Amino acid sequence: MIKVGDKLPEVSFSQLTKEGVMNPTTSQVFANKKVVLFAVPGAFTPTCSAAHLPGYITLADEIKAKGVDAIVCTAMNDAFVMSAWAKSQNADEITFLADGGGAFHKAIGLTMDTEDFGGLRSQRYAMIVENGVVTTLNVEAPKSFEVSNAETLLAAL
Repeated sequence: MIKVGDKLPEVSFSQLTKEGVMNPTTSQVFANKKVVLFAVPGAFTPTCSAAHLPGYITLADEIKAKGVDAIVCTAMNDAFVMSAWAKSQNADEITFLADGGGAFHKAIGLTMDTEDFGGLRSQRYAMIVENGVVTTLNVEAPKSFEVSNAETLLAAL
């Protein structure tokens, strides 16, 4: 599993934009920036939609006021699902990056098998990344939502 001090692996994500599906790389997203990255097991799922994402939407301005260039949400969903979820939540201040095949989450060692719930998914976590290097990493215990919330990350900044 990735740890504080590690550089993020170079992978491509998927992102639905006005120009269509784009494939930004880790370098393009994180190089020379301070980024708060949080991951959810799945878009439109209960805790993710009711608490995890809304916290980051509510505190986006305060987080960015701490010198954060971007707040990024990722999940092992496709770009179309991530875009629809962003629109449904009015999450204009958040960048949504799809990791549909799980390349990123497999490379950082933060996947879990949810079996019939949805198969292979990302674990729930949040991190602060500075110029591609993890400076803070908060991984949730299974079925928990205590350390990856927006309030905890804001306090860490």
